[in-house]
Amino acid sequence: AWYETYEELLADSHVDAVTICTPIGLHYKQGLQAIAAGKHIHFNKTQSITVAESDEIIEKARAKGVKIVSSPGGIMTFPFYQRMRRAVLEDRLGLLAWAYADNDVGGGSYHLTGDRGNDIVGGGVNPDWYFKKPAGGPQYDVAVYSLTGAVGILGPVKRVMAMSGQRYPSHTYQGRTINNEMDDSVTLVLDYGDGFHLICNSVIANSIVRGKAFVPNIYGSAGKIVDGFLNGVSLIYPEDHQPHIFGRHLTLKENHVVEDILQLVDLVRDGIPSVATPEFARHVIEIIEAGFRAAQTGQTQTLRTTCDVLPL
Repeated sequence: AWYETYEELLADSHVDAVTICTPIGLHYKQGLQAIAAGKHIHFNKTQSITVAESDEIIEKARAKGVKIVSSPGGIMTFPFYQRMRRAVLEDRLGLLAWAYADNDVGGGSYHLTGDRGNDIVGGGVNPDWYFKKPAGGPQYDVAVYSLTGAVGILGPVKRVMAMSGQRYPSHTYQGRTINNEMDDSVTLVLDYGDGFHLICNSVIANSIVRGKAFVPNIYGSAGKIVDGFLNGVSLIYPEDHQPHIFGRHLTLKENHVVEDILQLVDLVRDGIPSVATPEFARHVIEIIEAGFRAAQTGQTQTLRTTCDVLPL
């Protein structure tokens, strides 16, 4: 079946669930529409822009009996993320000292070229939204992966400090200029309490400390995890794959999104809970939102949300 409008799709009684992968600023409204129609939802990242929006999504979905899985929480179904989580919980690193997570955003170049740009049928996906307030920029689009991994491996964050600014005033796309409104250079300091902090950068080029993209490096008194290696021993095995990703699915670009969608299928059909909960997504969204607020005010922000992550 095909539909000329989203509303027409939601009106089809044969549709049980939707995956929302539109520009991030549309997720809140389209999510509420799906909930009102009784459709289960997979949100591509992020499920909303603000904590208040996620509060409403979670509350209304619960009242309606709608199930939600939100990307990129499903990265915690990667075996090596789980091994990192286990190493932390088993105190194999000793007393945690500090951690670092990096994001190479290239000033948004991904949205200007390649899969999203000139070589796509129809002339490309209009990237204007990525450079505009309130839902554009590298925090919601890219840093969300590093932040999700940091929370999934190390647990919920208590406080956030930040500095933020713009390096690119504008970008050129298919011969026209897009004025950039969103900060493209952001440094967050996440406070886990008891003197343990994680630094998360979203910058316009590879940074000096860069390790494996989006995977945090974690340093402790008795060991360290760097680039997916625990004290020099790889936690990433050649045969690793997510639960539903094997065979031809392994060749798909961004196949982690397929995994998240199938996490929703398992949740709806068989009641199998997913780690990629809307509460997990909401906590990461609050880190991003609080980071902008901390940068604007110069004041450390205390977070009000929390979430459950993988137990031992």
